[in-house]
Amino acid sequence: MYAIVEIAGHQFKVEKDQKVFVNRLATEEGKSVSFDNVLLVADGDKITVGAPAIDGAQVSAKVSKHLKGDKVIVFKKKRRKGYRVKNGHRQALTEIVIENILTSGAKPAKKAVKATPKKETKAAAPKAKPATKKTSTKADDLKKVEGIGPKIASTLVEAGISTFAELAKTDAAKISEIIAGVRGNHVTDTWPAQAKLAADGKWDELKKWQDELDGGKA
Repeated sequence: MYAIVEIAGHQFKVEKDQKVFVNRLATEEGKSVSFDNVLLVADGDKITVGAPAIDGAQVSAKVSKHLKGDKVIVFKKKRRKGYRVKNGHRQALTEIVIENILTSGAKPAKKAVKATPKKETKAAAPKAKPATKKTSTKADDLKKVEGIGPKIASTLVEAGISTFAELAKTDAAKISEIIAGVRGNHVTDTWPAQAKLAADGKWDELKKWQDELDGGKA
């Protein structure tokens, strides 16, 4: 029967009564130590493989002594640089004797509990005010009124008169004041009445009347 167990960062294939040299352990000499990170246990033809470790499996051992390993020479050299460094190193080791291999019944190894990050309580964003819908009135083509050209139409729009309904409500004298800066002799007497027909959608009646007009004058 043997097991593959992780000890001090290295994996070892161990059997009962086997001596194993591992990286220095903090346990004192003569005391027992157990290892829960058992990756595989083989008992004859029965092989149990962990994922990654086997729950309940354990390898117990006794610390025999602490010692240092054989000296290892570490030599560094850089070609054509004149750099040469020679150091010796002896690894700190611990000799342990495997006492027992348990396939089950041992206390399961403590699993690292993942810290659940605290949810940040975000300050409630101020509710966006609903956009105020601007009631925009679609401008009419004022040039459909007999006597109004592009220049006069733009002058009326600048003065706040952009629809037939607004033009129909404006006095002819007021219209004359607004377009006073536009060159030419403009007769505005019929413009409010024409705009009223256009605003009411009476295009046939407006067309018949316009055929009788000359530059907006009857």
